[in-house]
Amino acid sequence: MIIKNVIVYTEDKKFTAGGIVIHDDKIDNIYTTENVPDMIGEEVIDGRGAYAIPGLIDLHFHGCMGDDFCDNSKEAIENIAKYEASVGVTTIAPATMTLPVEELEAILRTAAEYKKEQNPKGADLVGVNMEGPFISPVKKGAQDERNIMPCDTEICQRFIDASEGLVKFVGLAPEESDEAVAFVKAMKDKVNISLAHTNADYAHAKAAFDAGANHAVHLFNAMPAFTHREPGVVGAVSDSEHVMAEIICDGVHIHPSMVRAAFKMMGADRMILISDSMRATGMPDGQYTLGGLDVKVVGNHATLVSDGALAGSVTNLADCMRTVVKKMGIPLETAIACATINPAKSLGIEDTYGSIAPGKKANIVLLDENLELKMVIKDGQELYSCNL
Repeated sequence: MIIKNVIVYTEDKKFTAGGIVIHDDKIDNIYTTENVPDMIGEEVIDGRGAYAIPGLIDLHFHGCMGDDFCDNSKEAIENIAKYEASVGVTTIAPATMTLPVEELEAILRTAAEYKKEQNPKGADLVGVNMEGPFISPVKKGAQDERNIMPCDTEICQRFIDASEGLVKFVGLAPEESDEAVAFVKAMKDKVNISLAHTNADYAHAKAAFDAGANHAVHLFNAMPAFTHREPGVVGAVSDSEHVMAEIICDGVHIHPSMVRAAFKMMGADRMILISDSMRATGMPDGQYTLGGLDVKVVGNHATLVSDGALAGSVTNLADCMRTVVKKMGIPLETAIACATINPAKSLGIEDTYGSIAPGKKANIVLLDENLELKMVIKDGQELYSCNL
């Protein structure tokens, strides 16, 4: 396959006019307008001037189209994966909620089974992001407080084992246990430790990062405010250059000015766009559930029925990327990296996913000048086309 007449987003995070040569499910090479290859006998797609970017990677979301990853169903995971691929998100690492340990183990076993036989027409399941249960009741957000517990290495290992290594992130509120630093040191070589739903002050957060925690779940949300005397988790992330930070850019969770400030403070190479989308994504307004709690959805706002707290988003990652570019002033080249190669690096899959480069998976998304979807190519096959 050859994709011609496109503006290719290359590994150096710049655009160049040319095309992409694909063999089987891998990218063979990228060419410029000065070295167009022979196309005789090849399947040719005319991009008609579209942007060609890597398939997006969402490493923190819960569901869509009425299904949730925690429904503990291979059918639900497949439906989620198909929807994500249809909007240009070709690689996924869904998130769990704070549920009973045995229930989480069952969900992880189901995910491991799905991965062995996953539908090629859906996004690739490459990991699981565990938000709970080792979090803070003070910053629980839409998590069920009844299932929150202190960090525990034995239980964490049970999660890893149940998932057959699919768990890539385990969330932690370090202020909730005197054993938090020891937990990080014991588990950091087995799984990425993230600070999640935490009320930690700067000292507790920085100690966890210094011990080896390397990830921050949805920066600014479900953590203390960043102030000049109490910098909290955000300040600790800023001062820990090895830490990568998720950020929800749906236009609801964080003010655009704070998004711009975060990019300036952390540097774009450490920022990861996530959707944090729930099962109502792609569905009409109404009442839904998240982690067993009732959620009311109106427009792009999802709030708990019980107390009005924000309960995830109803915006997919592709739309979050559009929002951060069109409404928040983040350059397109930067936004694409934060939705592709940055999450790939955080997941440890950058050798295969996250950029358009020879030898990598041929997961490519074509967008028009308004960033609207024109085509999704996955594993070198045209998956979805929108009047290209």
